[in-house]
Amino acid sequence: MSSLRPRREDPPVLEEWYRRHLGPDIHDISSSGVHPYTFAEIRDLCRIPVADLDEIVMDDSVSQGGAGIRRAVADRYAGGDADRVLITHGSSEAIALTLSALLHPGDRVVVQEGIYHSLGHYPRAAGCDVVELPARAVRDGEIDPEVLDELITPGTAAVIVNFPHNPSGVTLSRPGLKALTERTAATGAVLVWDAATAEIAHRWEVLPDPGAEGGDTVSYGTFSKTFGLPGLRVGWAVAPKELITATFPLRDRTTLFLSPLVELVAERAMRHADELIGRRAAEARRNLAHLTEWMAEHEEMVRWTPPEGGVCALPVFRELEEAAAGPEAVERFCLELLARHRTLLVPGTAFGAPHGARLGFGGPEEGFRAGLEGLSEFLLARKAGQ
Repeated sequence: MSSLRPRREDPPVLEEWYRRHLGPDIHDISSSGVHPYTFAEIRDLCRIPVADLDEIVMDDSVSQGGAGIRRAVADRYAGGDADRVLITHGSSEAIALTLSALLHPGDRVVVQEGIYHSLGHYPRAAGCDVVELPARAVRDGEIDPEVLDELITPGTAAVIVNFPHNPSGVTLSRPGLKALTERTAATGAVLVWDAATAEIAHRWEVLPDPGAEGGDTVSYGTFSKTFGLPGLRVGWAVAPKELITATFPLRDRTTLFLSPLVELVAERAMRHADELIGRRAAEARRNLAHLTEWMAEHEEMVRWTPPEGGVCALPVFRELEEAAAGPEAVERFCLELLARHRTLLVPGTAFGAPHGARLGFGGPEEGFRAGLEGLSEFLLARKAGQ
């Protein structure tokens, strides 16, 4: 008999859903990112000649990330201070490394409701006293001042938020961000800021990274969402130098560092961020305009709050809401949609929303419209009782 007895832990609903159901010839209108660039497009847009690739020495990098990519990230997001930048295998590793080093058992931590699973996992895994910031407290670009005062109290170790929020698209205005940063600073809490889709805004201007000026702030970024480079698997954290240093023992025992080839591509992409993001943001806004019209045409069957940033929304299906259906119902709904129309949504069970689903509008326009057509046919058939 085998002595292999791995510890049993359920995977996140989101990743398990994609592992089982994402495949070829599917209209994927579920993603929280823009559609990916090809490497040929990246070489052209970011001016990477073959000679530059050929000159790369396939040697080790360093734990904090190569100097070139750290400088590029720092110039855009960290006030030019590369010592406060950590380059990682996607922002998921940045989250794992920094929160594992930052949090301790018994720490009081405020975590935004429905947040990306990694951001909520590590405080709970560390044995923290987790208090939830309710979604309803964030409206019109601000967090309810009474809720801010009630939740972020002296002795709070960290406040973990994601704006624009994935999947709802809710975000803060500049006054709202100012109120949040002032409250965390006044109580001595560390602000942990996930800004994966921060550079695509709809209702207000793009927010500045609160980690740019230093202080007790940890902010995350990634090439996966607004840059159109999810397969590059590069993310970063902007954090106090002492926290970055504290991540080295774990990193030195696990992933060590990135490939110099990947770092060069990431550095050039960061230096051409405006062009890469600008093209995909324009496409997403065209899709959002079409989605807004679609929602108005289907308001008897679907309700939503228009996203204020990012490239996804969290529509609620009225039949499920009115029936007070359990979480299994929305998963069956999404599976039936996939089977009948080859159209993929992520059920709201991945985000604590049992009557809705994540709908992404960052993909190619033709595929996005085809996916919405499939969803429309599906909803109309259900309404007719077919």
